[in-house]
Amino acid sequence: MVYSEVYAMMSEPENYIGKTVKMHGSFATQEYNGQRLYACIVQDATACCAQGLEFEPESTLSYPDDYPEPGTEITVIGTFDSYREEADGNTYIYLVLRNAQMV
Repeated sequence: MVYSEVYAMMSEPENYIGKTVKMHGSFATQEYNGQRLYACIVQDATACCAQGLEFEPESTLSYPDDYPEPGTEITVIGTFDSYREEADGNTYIYLVLRNAQMV
């Protein structure tokens, strides 16, 4: 069911903007345009498909010291939001949990 709900968030994000979201999955991180990004990745029941949601920590944590190893199971709680980026003449909309806490 969790995978289905995350899929719904990706499909109809306007229904979730401003809501508090708690999700459990695998920690992931990567460098993008000189910025460190963090995500919680959720697998479907058969582990063939995955959906992820970026999160922005509420406090100023230092990577890698204050974060788990990639692939570690985490739970994050934050406020669902979106943001836009322009690149190569295109507009991209990204979904994010703002002010997120890892619990």
